[in-house]
Amino acid sequence: MSKPPYAEKKYRAVTAVQRRLNAVMRRLPAQTLLETTGRVSGLPRRTPVGGRRVGDSFWLVSEFGERSQYVRNVRADPRVRVRIRGRWYTGTARLLPDDDPVARLRLLPRLNSLAVRAMGVGTGHLTVRVDLDEGESR
Repeated sequence: MSKPPYAEKKYRAVTAVQRRLNAVMRRLPAQTLLETTGRVSGLPRRTPVGGRRVGDSFWLVSEFGERSQYVRNVRADPRVRVRIRGRWYTGTARLLPDDDPVARLRLLPRLNSLAVRAMGVGTGHLTVRVDLDEGESR
């Protein structure tokens, strides 16, 4: 299925806003963060995300799917950390292209789900599950 003609413009506009907004959001103590390792730099990269912890897993949906920088970083190195309610957890991220991201969004926090739907482009969503290790890091 091809992308609508406005998709690239929307992607560029949303990512430009996110770059600025994420710089602020990362500093908020209650914000959930996904920390990946930069695939080129090798440096930690922290991205504000929304999602939900279910048992020993943390679930989220990427609004840009394979185009999200954190998804590209996960492909290169699936070991991640997630800050949930101010505590850091280590884990292994799994990209789940066979999962239905629209159905998954119904199970995640409503405000985040609305934001993912609004910012995402077409059918490019991708479900990500982080299998959390025993205990917490830091």
